[in-house]
Amino acid sequence: QVTLRESGGGSRQAGGSLRVSCAPSGVGAYCVAWFREAPGKEREGVAAHCADGHTTYAESVKGRFTIYKDIDKNLVYLRMLNLKPEDTAMYICGARASSGSENRLSPPSYDYWGLWTQVTVSS
Repeated sequence: QVTLRESGGGSRQAGGSLRVSCAPSGVGAYCVAWFREAPGKEREGVAAHCADGHTTYAESVKGRFTIYKDIDKNLVYLRMLNLKPEDTAMYICGARASSGSENRLSPPSYDYWGLWTQVTVSS
């Protein structure tokens, strides 16, 4: 069983930066990932960090977002740079037990979810 606690989120102007964090506790989080959901759109995977050290990014955020883990603090951070208005969404942290290399940004493959946090980017 894994519980997830997020922190961060907020409002920024386009071009700004923001960092959100996810604190997984318990056993069974091989991958921890951030997802987002904008009004009228489906939940999409943004970035994933897995225990094999691999990270996966959605094409829309490559080069702007970085996901990394602070091992000492057991926190998974999502650092967002050069924010765009289209990054505006509710963001949520997910965890899954599967170590498979496929579908690491696919919401149905995730077993545990945290709570939503809002990210708003104004133009």
